[in-house]
Amino acid sequence: MTETLSANAARRIALAAQGFGRPHPATAGRRQVRDLAGRLGVIQIDSVNVVSRTHYLPLFSRLGDYPREHLEAEAWGAKRSLFEYWGHEASLMPMETQPLLRWRMARARDGELWTGLARFGRERRDYIEQVLAEIERRGPVTGGDFAEGPRGAPGWWSWSDGKRALEWLFWSGFITTKTRRNFERIYDLTQRALPDAVVNAPTPDHDEAQRRLMMIGARAMGVATLADLRDYFRLPADDARARLGELVEAGKLTPVTIRDWRHQAYLVPDARRPRRITAQALLSPFDNLIWHRDRTERLFGLKVRLEIYTPAHKRLHGYYVLPFLQDEALTARVDLKSDRQAGELRVQAAWREPEADADTPARLAHELKRMAGWLGLPGGVTVAGRGDLAEALEAELRRA
Repeated sequence: MTETLSANAARRIALAAQGFGRPHPATAGRRQVRDLAGRLGVIQIDSVNVVSRTHYLPLFSRLGDYPREHLEAEAWGAKRSLFEYWGHEASLMPMETQPLLRWRMARARDGELWTGLARFGRERRDYIEQVLAEIERRGPVTGGDFAEGPRGAPGWWSWSDGKRALEWLFWSGFITTKTRRNFERIYDLTQRALPDAVVNAPTPDHDEAQRRLMMIGARAMGVATLADLRDYFRLPADDARARLGELVEAGKLTPVTIRDWRHQAYLVPDARRPRRITAQALLSPFDNLIWHRDRTERLFGLKVRLEIYTPAHKRLHGYYVLPFLQDEALTARVDLKSDRQAGELRVQAAWREPEADADTPARLAHELKRMAGWLGLPGGVTVAGRGDLAEALEAELRRA
């Protein structure tokens, strides 16, 4: 018989799988950063720096005040453990994951890319090969080294041909990020940029690679639907469905029923099942726990939407909004901005959620002050905005 779990039990399993409910380490070193990156499997990268670039934030939410240079060393240092590629979106992942994504690189070479880049790959292959030869001859390069060339219409995607060639080569696995300088990628040939042990590792067949990716996502989520499992590494729909059936048949995932969930769920058999989660954390809008919006609504009963690309007059909560995890619930949302010139973390809006309680303002204030210190903002936290929690939050910050 299929086991039935309550929605609350599923939420606790998911939180524990994501690394919540454990005390922060007294000192978070590079080992803790590596271990957490391995637990999550993938850390999304985004360039928006309104508060902090998002790849730093999931570790802060789970480890506390860790030195950001530890992540930088693991991602872009001389002895790094992470590499960049398209995992969920642009992502940092453990080095051992690289062979599991070679099927995606092969498909990119065959044209399975977003339309404009796929067309460029077909029509300008000779030019792409010239760029690759130049990288082989010259060594590490940046997008700026290939900035000359025809450009498209004005806008975000007005890349030069050189930039398009680099992006095609990156998708296709010929080049990768060797390091970053002021957040700009420094590219090199994959065989020069990654350790020999990774480059020379055998390539698993397509099905096995996808099964292993799906299990990384399953362990990071604890319990999940097919849509959740597919989304974690953005697997093709038909492939994900086939791999799920194989994993269930092999006993690596167990079908379970979650009350109030519309779709079949699957449990990692050895997933932790805590009876209670004690945690408080500000979550990046790109955090693994909440990046799949339908899953977030199932787990927490809230619609969480990224409003960065929404016109200002249509935003409900703000531009860069971080939900606040209080134990087992999302109890608040805050629209934050690091005012680096003034040295302050500015709360531009603070909103109460239905499961907020009398402790929410004080616990949220504590977490905001901790974030301001971690970000190196000596002026602390100021509340300068709107929202039904703003007044109570400001009172707590003054009281402290």
